[in-house]
Amino acid sequence: MPSEPLPSVQEILSARSGEEMALNDRFLNPQMGRILRTLGFDKVWSGGEGAHLIDADGERYLDLFGGYGVFAIGRSHPEAIAAIEQVMAARTGNLPQLGVTLLSGVLAEQLLALAPNSVAAMVPANTGTEAVEAAIKIARAATARPRVLYAEHAFHGLTLGSLSLNGGSEFREGFGPLLPGCDPVAFGDLEALERELAKEDVAAFIVEPIQGKGVNIPAPDYLPAAQRLCREAGALFVCDEVQTGIGRTGRFLALEHWGLEPDMVCVAKALSGGLVPIGAVLVSRAAFDSVFDGMERAVRHGSTFGGNDLAAAAALATLRVLHREDLIARAERMGSLLLDLTSPLIERYEVVRDVRGLGLMWAIEFGPPAGASARRLWETVERRQPGLFSQLVTVPLFHEHKILCQVAGHHMNVIKALPALTIEEAEIRRFAGALEQTIAAAERYPSALARFGLRTGLRAAGARR
Repeated sequence: MPSEPLPSVQEILSARSGEEMALNDRFLNPQMGRILRTLGFDKVWSGGEGAHLIDADGERYLDLFGGYGVFAIGRSHPEAIAAIEQVMAARTGNLPQLGVTLLSGVLAEQLLALAPNSVAAMVPANTGTEAVEAAIKIARAATARPRVLYAEHAFHGLTLGSLSLNGGSEFREGFGPLLPGCDPVAFGDLEALERELAKEDVAAFIVEPIQGKGVNIPAPDYLPAAQRLCREAGALFVCDEVQTGIGRTGRFLALEHWGLEPDMVCVAKALSGGLVPIGAVLVSRAAFDSVFDGMERAVRHGSTFGGNDLAAAAALATLRVLHREDLIARAERMGSLLLDLTSPLIERYEVVRDVRGLGLMWAIEFGPPAGASARRLWETVERRQPGLFSQLVTVPLFHEHKILCQVAGHHMNVIKALPALTIEEAEIRRFAGALEQTIAAAERYPSALARFGLRTGLRAAGARR
């Protein structure tokens, strides 16, 4: 134990601001520190409000990263903060373990009222990956079948079970052997799905209604047909709504766009209000009762902190804010505006291959320029550093326009936005204008590449020092 008493949180924030990167490099992830320094993203963030992050100098940055979509109701929403404070003040009998509590039960009631009629019970969790893990277990137990199917390029989490359903080799490499019986099918390929289901050993098909890595939107008939094929084969149909749910796409759950009625729905991220980790699986009554089918099996799946009062309070506040501020309709409206403003870039710039999105889940995809010499340079650079062109856009957006956004996947020339659903129309227009200005500069590929190389080379040298 240290000889001096540990300082309070307030004292730490006051006295040690500016040490963030040094502490990260020493005790957390120094390679992440190198990335941030190289790109010039090594800011000291002093706060957040609504759709913005605020640095130590008081500069406001439009946050289109959204904590991977966590901050749907905006950063530091007063109602979510108040809900946490109310639970603390009430000193509830939280986590009795051999007992139940009120707030978690009310949250389950409210979530299920907003979900399709095909689900009727909630299994609490702490994160999205934990919700997916629970779905895998429930599917296997309910069907007495071993295999779980997932779509190529999927992202379902990074713990071992959900990693086994992860379509990105960059996440899986070195962690094998993974969970047996987890097999991919191409996203959108109904024939491949039907072939696997015909083997009669599939417990579930777990799918994101819109794939987060790349923002891949399925053909209109794909998900309804996949659900039908699962039902016919006796497999469970599971929607992973960890990123697409809680209003993100202009519906409470993205599955509503296709009228789906899955056997399970995984939710997390935005449900937290950005304050307290939370996740849940909404489960059909038949699947739930076949797993928890007697008193001796009442605790066969659970989580120490799952269903805690702080998480439930934050989630209930999030649902109240979504309703009172009409944020789901706002997401649909602002998302349509963003598409209207950015879709013309496809015709204006030869490097823009596609613009797509649903609600406030948006992406722009880049491809090689048409000129022979520029195309050869693009192909040479992409062989050495796939996805580099996206950085020619995201880095200037950050430094020149104070807009933080993300590349939508590893080695991918797709940029993605997941802004707060509270984002103002003026900020949507500002982003669209800054994006066009940045693409126009990046399309002058040789000079843009030289500027980027000089900027990041100098920072990389500093990072190594």
